[in-house]
Amino acid sequence: MKLNAITSAIVTAGLLGAGAASAISLPSWLHPGAAKAADATAQAQNAPAPIPMIKAQGLVPDYRAIFQSAAPAVVGITVEGLHHTTNEEQGVPPGLQNNPLFQFFGGMPGAQFGGQPPAVPFRGQGSGFIISSDGLILTNAHVVHEAKEVTVRLNDRREFTAKVLGVDPVTDIAVLRIPAKNLPTVRLGDPGQLQVGDPVMAIGTPYGFSQTATAGIVSAKGRSLPGDAVVPFIQTDAAVNPGNSGGPLFNGNGGVVGINSQIYSQTGGFQGLSFSIPINVAMSVEQQILATGHAVHGRLGVTVQDLNEGLAESFGLSKPDGALVSSVSPDSAAASAGLKAGDVITAVDGKPVLRSGSLSNLIGMSPPGEQVKLQVWRDKASHEIGVKLGSAETTVATNTGAGSAQGGRLGLALRPLTSDERKQAHVDGGLLIEDVGGAAAQAGVQAGDVLLAINGHPVRSIDQVQAAIGSKSKSLALLIDRDGNKIFVPLQLG
Repeated sequence: MKLNAITSAIVTAGLLGAGAASAISLPSWLHPGAAKAADATAQAQNAPAPIPMIKAQGLVPDYRAIFQSAAPAVVGITVEGLHHTTNEEQGVPPGLQNNPLFQFFGGMPGAQFGGQPPAVPFRGQGSGFIISSDGLILTNAHVVHEAKEVTVRLNDRREFTAKVLGVDPVTDIAVLRIPAKNLPTVRLGDPGQLQVGDPVMAIGTPYGFSQTATAGIVSAKGRSLPGDAVVPFIQTDAAVNPGNSGGPLFNGNGGVVGINSQIYSQTGGFQGLSFSIPINVAMSVEQQILATGHAVHGRLGVTVQDLNEGLAESFGLSKPDGALVSSVSPDSAAASAGLKAGDVITAVDGKPVLRSGSLSNLIGMSPPGEQVKLQVWRDKASHEIGVKLGSAETTVATNTGAGSAQGGRLGLALRPLTSDERKQAHVDGGLLIEDVGGAAAQAGVQAGDVLLAINGHPVRSIDQVQAAIGSKSKSLALLIDRDGNKIFVPLQLG
């Protein structure tokens, strides 16, 4: 479970975004082979029928019936792997982390040369649910992060080693498969029909207690959280705790409307605020992973913020609706289309943008290369601007099992840095190394390093890295940033 201390003022980076479309049909831009998989998922033979609500003083959910029908398709997930600890996690003071003597000697007798933090074995747990009778399972990407072995425990106590078909860190979705047939499945609901106040029910494995059910109501919709601007979260007050991550959220008729992902907590436990990824967002990612092994997201290339009454008045707007552009990334889709700081984006393809998070939601789940029409308020007048979206690539290797970074010649799982991460690392470009294996691990590259250049050439995209991997060179010089220090790492390719 990701435990986020969420502040009252949320500023969205706006570089990525996720759409909140209620349909989960296969987008036309995906590989045609995914259509059959999507149809099979939607028509799972073992999916339960809708459960009618009980007519008491009003319509109330039959929680007992929902649990009896859906619980067999909810699974527990345990993971094992190696976590590369950071200096901060080891309690090293920030001022000492960048000290050259500490970096060289490791800070203590017997430390590794160069001060490389040790890899610590770990065990973790989470939840998931079966969406296809032939063993397809959805969970959170952070549940299987850094895992080398993933075990799925079914309701009937059978256990299977799962293969990770792919992960999408942007939406925090992972797709697993286990070697089993004729499994019970959940029925998918429509999060677009949810309203604040509607009843919901979560089933999962909090703290390892399997098949635990909790209930509550929808507290809010379309929440944008710091660091997760892509997903329009469903906020509920259903009790969700560590171990619930990846488990299903059901509506009053027993349909899955979300995947429990995050909680607000100052203690590490439930404090009345939990957040779920809408199932239509998850299924869109699942279809991409089945078709191509990874998910892609549209990128506009702007930093945006919410309007307040004073800003709206200064820009000549009658109300503070829209996403105010505070900066435009060079060489981005937004720059090519002529967007500039001070523009207020009020709609995307006719869909209103009420807050900055709405823009991220609408852009991020659109495919790269798609032409969208933005309604932009500029110089106290409304203008329509066409934009061809760029690509926000997230990783080099997925679709190779839990140890995804073991795939490929290089052995790195990479994604572009967010604007906040670039500021924190004091770098203009580069790619964050999320996982390491193979040749890179043997050379001493670590998860959390920032890859800046290969053979003296700066890298800002996955394509540039893949081009270097595909070359005939047997050795590469990687320039990486580690805790503010830039070092070259020689890497031998097989």
